[in-house]
Amino acid sequence: MSAMTTGNTSRADANRRRILDVALAELLRDPDASMDQIARAAGVVRRTVYGHFPSREALISTLVDDAVQALAEAHAAGREGVEEPAEALARSVLAIWHIADRYRLLVALAQRTVTTQGIRERLTPVRESCADLLRRGLDRGAFSSPLPAPALAYVHEQILFALMEAVNDGLLAAREAGRSAAVTVLTSAGVPAALAGALVEKIGD
Repeated sequence: MSAMTTGNTSRADANRRRILDVALAELLRDPDASMDQIARAAGVVRRTVYGHFPSREALISTLVDDAVQALAEAHAAGREGVEEPAEALARSVLAIWHIADRYRLLVALAQRTVTTQGIRERLTPVRESCADLLRRGLDRGAFSSPLPAPALAYVHEQILFALMEAVNDGLLAAREAGRSAAVTVLTSAGVPAALAGALVEKIGD
């Protein structure tokens, strides 16, 4: 590959990244933002945006892929090196929430284009990782649930989605939502509320 081609490629990559960053900001500000608006905000012509993303749906789908990757990385980083299942679960939820809070309006938007099923399919690796952690906690007696670990992982995923929507609808303050999410997930896994609250308070967010 020639230096010129390399330069063009890196410039195209930088353009694409800028369009995605601007698109996320614009869509969070105005969920109905058009490709024209996004192009203007990014300082490029509409043809440039369409050169990277053939449709608005493709652009939103790429943003969702980015969000899922960020969630997966946060989930792994949050629990890394933490042996105790309840603490690992709490830390992973708090780490996920920091990312989810940035993308929570995107989730509502994406449900119109990517579809809820499409989002859930993308989250499969994160859900499976959660199920492994829950299984370990159930086996050790750290958690207690009538549900098997894979089903409980689905419940936890839906709790987080529901709390994101509660924040979007003004029913829950964003600044409190991370800790509330962690405590809610822990109690749904059978951790006593007082213990869950104390554990999340100790970790902080």
